[in-house]
Amino acid sequence: MAEFDLIERIRRRAASRDDVLLGIGDDAALLRVPPERHLVVATDTLNAGVHFPGDSAPADIGWKALAVNLSDLAAMGAEPAWCTLSLSLPQADPAWLDGFLDGFLALAERHRVALVGGDTTRGPLSACVTVHGLAEAGRALRRDRARAGDDVWVSGTLGDAAAALAQWRQGGAADPVLRARLDRPTPRLALGRALAGLAHAAIDVSDGLLADLGHVCRASGVGAELDLDALPASPALRGAFAGDALRGLQASGGDDYELCFTAPSAAIDAVQRAAEASGTPVSWIGRIVAGSGVAVFDAEGARWTPPRAGYEHFGAA
Repeated sequence: MAEFDLIERIRRRAASRDDVLLGIGDDAALLRVPPERHLVVATDTLNAGVHFPGDSAPADIGWKALAVNLSDLAAMGAEPAWCTLSLSLPQADPAWLDGFLDGFLALAERHRVALVGGDTTRGPLSACVTVHGLAEAGRALRRDRARAGDDVWVSGTLGDAAAALAQWRQGGAADPVLRARLDRPTPRLALGRALAGLAHAAIDVSDGLLADLGHVCRASGVGAELDLDALPASPALRGAFAGDALRGLQASGGDDYELCFTAPSAAIDAVQRAAEASGTPVSWIGRIVAGSGVAVFDAEGARWTPPRAGYEHFGAA
């Protein structure tokens, strides 16, 4: 297929919204931003062999390409609206593209996200998505607002995606529950919206809990102390891993795209109500303290050292 045939194939399947004045097919999109709302923009790229295993189904790649970006909007407490998609493909494969769009557009439809433009090019398999969301003026969640005395919370469970990747790398069959968490993460958009105006700071857990919470601490000029035994784990993870291997996946694994956030200690009931209203489980895992860095303590009060803080794209192999 020629490039513009690929683009037309995408355009025919993409849904629109009333606030899209001009979408796919021109040099740029025209979008209407409502008054008293701030535009929230995030971009993530997924590369084959780095962000997804080589045997991933096209529909799963499509889903994940959008999900990881929507997770960034969730961490800002934003409502998603529009996105663009840039695809690098080794060859123009209509069947692969249709599969990719099955996953991508299924998630887009679920959250009323309109695909309004992008690009296609020949090259190594890669998908770059830019999402645009809307937040009420002054209510977006940020990394630099955590305060000493805040509680630290996390949504869902930790370590499932990293566990699936570890199983895949070892050459065995990944537990299907764990593999689903790697292939199709759930962006916590409803929770992020519910926390706007309630939480002080938030971030999504993409590179590992300790690494990502460390970003919040550095931006806010504070430290954090976490309870190792409070880190939530799924039954599937506990059935496959134990001991420090389990703890390492929870603390440092990443790719779960859960929300880690801080909130005033007096807001425990309000946080739990927000979680229930959004249909998202949350767990208290520690507190923000004066100082710097993230420390983890076991049940005996001894400091626990993880095998690594988290994933680093340009770190040593």
